[in-house]
Amino acid sequence: MRVKDTLHLGKTKFPMRGSLPKREPEWQADWEENQLYEQRQKLNEGKPTFMLHDGPPFANGNIHLGHAMNKVSKDIIVRYKSMHGFRAPYVPGWDTHGLPIEQQLAKQGIDRKTMDPIEYRKLCFDYAMGEVEKQKAGFKRLGISADWDHPYITLQPEFEAEEVRIFGKMAEKGYIYKGKKPVYWSPSSESTLAEAEIEYHDVKSPSIFVAFKVIDGKGVLDADTSLIIWTTTPWTIPANLAISVNPRFDYSVIEANGQKYVIATERLAEATAAIGFEDYQVVKHVSGKDLELITAKHPLYDRESLVILGDHVTLDDGTGLVHTAPGHGADDFNVGMKYHLPIYSVVDAQGYMNENAPGFEGVFYDDANKMVTDALEENGSLLKLSFFTHSYPHDWRTKKPVIYRATTQWFASIDAFRDQILEQINGVKFFPEWGKTRLYNMIRDRGDWVISRQRAWGLPLPIFYAEDGTAIITPETINHVADLFAEHGSIVWYEKTAKELLPEGFTHPGSPNGEFTKEKDILDVWFDSGSSHQSVMAQRDDLSFPADLYLEGSDQYRGWFNSSIITSVAVTGQAPYRQVLSQGFTLDAKGHKMSKSLGNVIDPNDIFKQMGAEIIRLWVASVDTSSDVAVSMDVMRQVSESYRKIRNTMRFMLANVTDFDLNQNKVAYEDLREVDQYMLARLNEVMTKVYAAYDEYDFATVYKLINSFLVNDLSAFYLDVAKDVVYIDAENDPERRSMQTVIYECLVDLTKLLTPILPHTAEEVWSYLSEPEDYVQLAEMPEVKKLVSQDTLLVQWSNFMKFRDDVHRALEEARNEKIIGKSLEAAITIYPNTELKNILSMLDANLAQLLIVSKLTISDDQVPADTTKFNDFAIKVEHAPGEVCDRCRKTLTDVGSDTDLPNLCASCAAIVRQEFPEVIEEGFDTNK
Repeated sequence: MRVKDTLHLGKTKFPMRGSLPKREPEWQADWEENQLYEQRQKLNEGKPTFMLHDGPPFANGNIHLGHAMNKVSKDIIVRYKSMHGFRAPYVPGWDTHGLPIEQQLAKQGIDRKTMDPIEYRKLCFDYAMGEVEKQKAGFKRLGISADWDHPYITLQPEFEAEEVRIFGKMAEKGYIYKGKKPVYWSPSSESTLAEAEIEYHDVKSPSIFVAFKVIDGKGVLDADTSLIIWTTTPWTIPANLAISVNPRFDYSVIEANGQKYVIATERLAEATAAIGFEDYQVVKHVSGKDLELITAKHPLYDRESLVILGDHVTLDDGTGLVHTAPGHGADDFNVGMKYHLPIYSVVDAQGYMNENAPGFEGVFYDDANKMVTDALEENGSLLKLSFFTHSYPHDWRTKKPVIYRATTQWFASIDAFRDQILEQINGVKFFPEWGKTRLYNMIRDRGDWVISRQRAWGLPLPIFYAEDGTAIITPETINHVADLFAEHGSIVWYEKTAKELLPEGFTHPGSPNGEFTKEKDILDVWFDSGSSHQSVMAQRDDLSFPADLYLEGSDQYRGWFNSSIITSVAVTGQAPYRQVLSQGFTLDAKGHKMSKSLGNVIDPNDIFKQMGAEIIRLWVASVDTSSDVAVSMDVMRQVSESYRKIRNTMRFMLANVTDFDLNQNKVAYEDLREVDQYMLARLNEVMTKVYAAYDEYDFATVYKLINSFLVNDLSAFYLDVAKDVVYIDAENDPERRSMQTVIYECLVDLTKLLTPILPHTAEEVWSYLSEPEDYVQLAEMPEVKKLVSQDTLLVQWSNFMKFRDDVHRALEEARNEKIIGKSLEAAITIYPNTELKNILSMLDANLAQLLIVSKLTISDDQVPADTTKFNDFAIKVEHAPGEVCDRCRKTLTDVGSDTDLPNLCASCAAIVRQEFPEVIEEGFDTNK
């Protein structure tokens, strides 16, 4: 027998390497086969509910790291709540209507305009469902626990039916109307866009100053005067009907180059410099309000432009006189309505100039910029042309510029119940807190919602028209259509005629001949997902409305958070969520947004194959997701190293309780040594803080707390000390069993605390523990215990840990001076001040053992010169007297006191005599 064979060196089959890419799919298959999600739901029946409602990702393309961050965050919350006293079902969802799917079919050569709409919608349906299954596989590979067999999908008949009912309720309350006004129009998509579908990119645009000659100056301006406007959209000049001025501004009539011009007085310096008027003189001043109803000649056509008053005119740029085309701008439209101006739209659905722009018909609007500018220059109206780069709205799907275009659309009025929405926002808790202000301001400032879209793949607007053009939206027609959609799906709208879709025997005064038509537009897809609070949460038996939490990216303040609260307040009077949590975006290492075109996208599948899903999950838990998060494969490798340390610490603890039987060897708390009680108090303290962080959805703090406890409290201190107890002491020595009791309890509790973040690893650890639950996912979170004298313990031992740091510094200095090598070669003498003396005297502990030195003395003698000094106490480090024990490696003077075991100290010799008596007869084997 060798000396090391007498040590209780821990052994475990728990592998050092996780082999996560190989083993995670095996664990996931086992969880699915044993229906762990369903088992957890069964266990939680009757408990208070926590409802996290899944914002539906769009069913198009493979999952990316943004998806992963979103879904893992939700999974951490749901797993935590499910193990901590709540029934927390999680129903995943998908958004499946809309332009991206039409674009994917177009890439396959499918032309929707030449296809039967029914066949086209079937192709869209099949494509969407294929994408759902592809993304579902990716989410399941992340280890997300969910009701995967019963997701909600916006194309499901039951979802569509409820969405129709929501639309009907809004119409019944008078919130739905049809009108013609300028809206965001995407020529590349041939459809209107909501504000949520707009993103901004820099573009180079023309900047022109144009002179409008006065026709009737109303006695305020002379006929030889011109009004100067500034615009960056020359193509809208053919749509000009007016020039807006601010009634509160002062305007100057100037003379330059032999001509008179009008410019706002406060813009004179900037505007004249931009135009190139080097010398000018102010002829007179006029008030903006006095310019009202002056007429000027349109610079291209034989018609007048009316001077009108508008508060939207500012002095930020331009001339203080605003080119006004009511068909191509929101402010233009609003001020034009006050003056009863007609609504001219000079472009068609594809962005080509139409008959309202004579001389430019058939020209794409962007190309018309040059033609219009040339025409203005030719007739002398153009004063200056230059170019500048600025931020401009783009279609978020096609990435192409959008325009304002007046079209007849269906709208949802926000004004009608805006105050109710704002009141509900004030009752919602936001993470981060600034989210409340952001959503509040967006709702406060937004216009009415354009809900109609000129596309094919979506929920048809459930509107009929009588022979006289009257729109028909009644409770009777809405409920009938909803019932049809619930039974057949929305495709029935295309399979049947309007009369067949209406209730049997339906009549209307506007259709004396009994003929009806149906709406061809579809609903905005934000109305789809924005209806999920009723279509899903209020409809499913295992869910409830309102949800406790909505969690999505920060872009959803203009998207899902926005549309959901509008529809919810409209039909129920309350917000659909009690809490909103927003997250930032994933960026590359240089802080750039990830995109396929830039080639900086990290595919989660690559991480699955190289490192495992646990690494993605740990990454999500370790970063501050409330703002944008930079990520790279190097970052993932760093996270992998952190995971390795967590895993190895858990493995070390498992190895050191392999001979520990909880039922037979557990030591009661009151019988534990003080240092052991302290570790349980620290565990209790960490647990309390971890729960508080989990409750605030602060995963980064959860990770830091647990990781710090593992690294600093356990690895660097308690487990380091444990080697000299668990390895060395007799098998059933009370000190050894005390430490094993604490190690085992830490193992169990930490495994549970880590389960929401690292479920695969937690289950692997759990399989080596003697706990009643077959899976840790079916266990409950550990309770925070009321430990005797916990606060006192924490204070006293916190002071000791600070003292321990000072001892380590002294030992390091001695090591550098070659006085000692390892700390067990040291004998230290403490020359304490009164405070330190009291701290150490109050500890019931073997201080030499805790500091991992062979000898410790506390001295009241005068402090010698050769010490390491700390404020008003000192530590002297010397090489310990005696010999090194072959078994415990301490340097002690009693080595050899047992003549049969000359290389062992007295303590180790006694243990060997008791547990390995054969050594006395046979001696130790020194050849191996």
